[in-house]
Amino acid sequence: MAQSESSTLTIPSSGKIPRHIAIIMDGNGRWARQRMLPRIAGHRRGSEAVRELVENAARLGIEYVTLFAFSSENWRRPPEEVSMLMQLFISNLENEISRLHQAGIRVRIIGDLSRLGQRLETLIADAHQLTRNNKRLTLTVAVNYGGRWDILQAVNALLRDHPEKMREPVTEADLSPYLSMGDACEPDLFIRTGGEQRISNFLLWQLAYTELYFTDALWPDFNRASLEAAIRSYQQRERRFGRTSEQCCAPES
Repeated sequence: MAQSESSTLTIPSSGKIPRHIAIIMDGNGRWARQRMLPRIAGHRRGSEAVRELVENAARLGIEYVTLFAFSSENWRRPPEEVSMLMQLFISNLENEISRLHQAGIRVRIIGDLSRLGQRLETLIADAHQLTRNNKRLTLTVAVNYGGRWDILQAVNALLRDHPEKMREPVTEADLSPYLSMGDACEPDLFIRTGGEQRISNFLLWQLAYTELYFTDALWPDFNRASLEAAIRSYQQRERRFGRTSEQCCAPES
């Protein structure tokens, strides 16, 4: 697996196909409401869209897919919806992990898992253990995750392991390994469905130089053609990482 490469310290390698795509899967509830269905029906259909996404990403040779499934702010939703989402997450872990493992997919769940309950914690640990050596694609699902939480927990973990840093400058190299995505390359492409245009406390550190793509498509409708459209948009971007266009286009000596 690739190691983290800071876009603010180096110029990361990038190609026509993004190595890492991060997605906020927005619009499940609206998709259901448009069809006069309960919100949970939209979330179930959204789970099917995740399955299709992973298959298409693996086919394209994408190395990492990171999904924002449940933010630390989503606890503010109605309790009955939160409960249904947690039950759906349990069901997906029980039913999908074996299939993902057979497909060579490594599964990682990131976030503050302490609030999820023993059943989920056990399923997550089992999924990590079963798929840990898979190489085809790493699927990371962020649950009870927030970008600010991620940075704070990384700082606290660093200081716990290295108390001398209380009196010394902390560098990116010091902190990066403690971030939830410390062993992955930074996202090349960020996608948000559902028409909203914000990153909503997702991967705040890692999205520093990520290309942003927003679409009105609701997540349950996001399909192979939608993914390919997002990648075509990405392919039209000039990734300068602070340089000028002339520097980017200059031939290598």
